Amino acid sequence: MTAPEILDRPGDPKPSTDLGERFAKSADEMSVLRERGVAAARDLCAFIDRAPTPYHAVREVASRLAGAGFSELGERDAWAIAPGDRRFVIRGGSTIVAFVAGVEHPALGGFRILGAHTDSPNLRVKPSAELSRSGYQQLGVEVYGGVLYSTWLDRDLSVAGRVHLRRDGRIERHLVDLGRPVARIPNLAIHLSRGVNSEGLVLNAQKHLVPVIGLGREADLRALLARAVDAPRDAILGFDLCLYDTLKASLGGLADEFVFASRLDNLASCHAATTALIGAGAPGAATRVVALYDHEECGSRSAVGAAGSVLRDVLARIVDAYPAREPQAFARAMAGSLLLSADMAHAVHPNYADQHEPRHAPQINRGLVIKSNANQSYATDGATAAALEALCHDAGYAPQRFVVRSDLPCGSTIGPITAAALGIATADVGAPMLSMHSCREMAGTLDVHLSIETYRRALA
Repeated sequence: MTAPEILDRPGDPKPSTDLGERFAKSADEMSVLRERGVAAARDLCAFIDRAPTPYHAVREVASRLAGAGFSELGERDAWAIAPGDRRFVIRGGSTIVAFVAGVEHPALGGFRILGAHTDSPNLRVKPSAELSRSGYQQLGVEVYGGVLYSTWLDRDLSVAGRVHLRRDGRIERHLVDLGRPVARIPNLAIHLSRGVNSEGLVLNAQKHLVPVIGLGREADLRALLARAVDAPRDAILGFDLCLYDTLKASLGGLADEFVFASRLDNLASCHAATTALIGAGAPGAATRVVALYDHEECGSRSAVGAAGSVLRDVLARIVDAYPAREPQAFARAMAGSLLLSADMAHAVHPNYADQHEPRHAPQINRGLVIKSNANQSYATDGATAAALEALCHDAGYAPQRFVVRSDLPCGSTIGPITAAALGIATADVGAPMLSMHSCREMAGTLDVHLSIETYRRALA
């Protein structure tokens, strides 16, 4: 495993494990850098705690954007865009696209785009969810995305999402968060499963991931939701609900070098992209865009996913809404644009280091990871990797690299989907983390700051 390159020290044959040397900074400078990382990570924790579902994540992003002078555009409205406008669009309540209009028409200045996703693997409540077994009230759930099943056992779980109801002849949509532990999936005692530690735990999603929510006959979920939104029970028409761990996000490690939280994949990227867009400074020639999609964890094939039309629709309407007119504007804009697909990356695990490809084993708090795959599971090529590497150097560090082992399958992201749909130059990138797709994950505090700084430069 090779360590990341030390800036300004190209001749050093033995890279030090000291972060000050890795980043070519003095002890005082590293102290300031760490403080910035901790501050950014604390803000990330607050962001995650306010975003138990994709719907809440979009609300939190929209709130932060509105506080920075962005205003919402309706998809059914006619748009007029002027250079410097700060706007955002929400589709389906769980996908948001925000932009700062460039000084130049997009046909000339192009787009600088950050893409990420608002969803995370979890357990979703089934439409007819109430169950009663062996004297317990239970809730039927469905696995969403690539859930690491065992990590959801023995957690204090709550329910959040959105509720659809009829009031005064109109259908309304309300966000709901019960905000307290109401469910738990109990493990089976070792006395009744003697071989679990030596033979492994095997869970059946239909049988073993059904949470307990009470005692007695079937619970009345609609009545519970009705109380949460202050409506009659019969007014509830439908819902989209997720289970989530009520334990708050926090900093950890002996020197607060880690973030312990749920949904780091991929709310950490959403937070970094949003913060970068807000802090990117005065408008530049290019139009800056942040696209945060739902449904990445289940393939992106939806009206609000990356395989849908949402980003193309927004970009095309921005091009058409500029006061000036340019011939063949959309195609020219795509040809002059760059997209970074920001999704968390696999840090090397100290107990499973052999699962990584040699020389491609990223470490936490060493900066962003450029992800590559010859079979296009990631969209990075030599040209986009070079552009991203330059951005990382401008932010004060050398990026890390990830390539999956040749004998393992490779995951994918919104990068290849968006690149294929738009014909836009794309790179896949992310901050390194452990416990990906667990109910609780971990990442590095310094990487939060480095992500924001790199993405801010990417939007310039």
